[in-house]
Amino acid sequence: MKYVLVTGGVVSGLGKGVTASSVGVVLKACGLRVTSIKIDPYLNTDAGTMSPFEHGEVFVLDDGGEVDLDLGNYERFLDITLTRDNNITTGKIYRSVIDKERKGDYLGKTVQVVPHITDAIKNWIETVSSIPVDGKKGPADLELYFMGVPGDIESMPFIEALRQLSFSVGKENFCLIHVSLVPVLGVVGEQKTKPTQHSVRELRALGLTPDLLACRSAQVANILNIHDVPNIWHIPLLLRVKIAMVGKYTGLTDSYLSVVKALLHASVSCSLKPSIQWIAASDLEDESAKMTPEAHAVAWEALKSSQCILVPGGFGDRGVPGMILAAKYARENKVPYLGICLGMQISVIEISRYVLGLGKANSEEFDSETPHRVVIFMPEGSRTHMGSTMRLGSRRTFFQNPNCITSELYDINLHSSESILS
Repeated sequence: MKYVLVTGGVVSGLGKGVTASSVGVVLKACGLRVTSIKIDPYLNTDAGTMSPFEHGEVFVLDDGGEVDLDLGNYERFLDITLTRDNNITTGKIYRSVIDKERKGDYLGKTVQVVPHITDAIKNWIETVSSIPVDGKKGPADLELYFMGVPGDIESMPFIEALRQLSFSVGKENFCLIHVSLVPVLGVVGEQKTKPTQHSVRELRALGLTPDLLACRSAQVANILNIHDVPNIWHIPLLLRVKIAMVGKYTGLTDSYLSVVKALLHASVSCSLKPSIQWIAASDLEDESAKMTPEAHAVAWEALKSSQCILVPGGFGDRGVPGMILAAKYARENKVPYLGICLGMQISVIEISRYVLGLGKANSEEFDSETPHRVVIFMPEGSRTHMGSTMRLGSRRTFFQNPNCITSELYDINLHSSESILS
């Protein structure tokens, strides 16, 4: 097994995930079978309970694992299907070690970061590397993994574990790629390498020496350079279409990254380029007209100037009245409307209130006492705990009536009594 580690330096958000995914594509084109791991040093067990403002959108895997967005890049670039174990977090590592300690697996020894936590990290990496993710049998040839900017306190156990791993597998089986920033000062107009020098020096002080540097810069000059591009897919400039995105987390576009990418791909197939109008749902509400009239006017102007309306997912009742108003506007003015997750619930609530005459129609999540519960909790969902309690991933859906409307909508084989809807 060969291991390629990608780390980041200077600042976050340099494109470590895209770099790692791109390296994987090149290696796969050379005939190698590639698997991957993302290391997140936060103490959360997974990304399922994290606010989109904090972490961006959650990427849901086929097995229901709620993970970092970078695993979505891995799957798309490398055409593989990952599992929740392909995302390592500090929370997962510490929980596994503490569980072993409680069962007496350490035979009464004092449990410490070194060697127990670091051994757990190495074992996790080596175990996951043997799990095929490309639909073929047997382990992959190479494991690609990356983590954030070294130097943070929470990342130290991982750095030490990776240092030990580099020695145990041998230099010929371990490669370190360090993604760093080469800024260009506007006044001087020349590239400055000092930030990268400091970053590499800090990494070497921790026991890891980069084999390759991937330098992110706005200019290209005499080096193999990862420079700025409009987007990672090099989409050609096409016609524009305005799409109103009415959501709760519009302050951070990564909160809806998968929706944005899906809109981009769908528009390209139609020879169009999407122009997304970000609208905070709460700005559409009547209360906003009183408290922040300018924001209210701008939000409604953006909504009315759009050719279609999309309401994505979210949790909690904040912004729901504004979303309902957006759905009502779309229905009354025959504007195409797409509701995803929460957005679908919104459309059900809106049509129940204003078409079916159920004035207090609501979701059980928002109002458990409403006499018109048009959306209810799924039986397996927890009302007291968050994280891994929802119906997630690829699941088999059984139709009691194979000729139902849902079957027709998804163009499902009507002779079959079951199908998989993701």
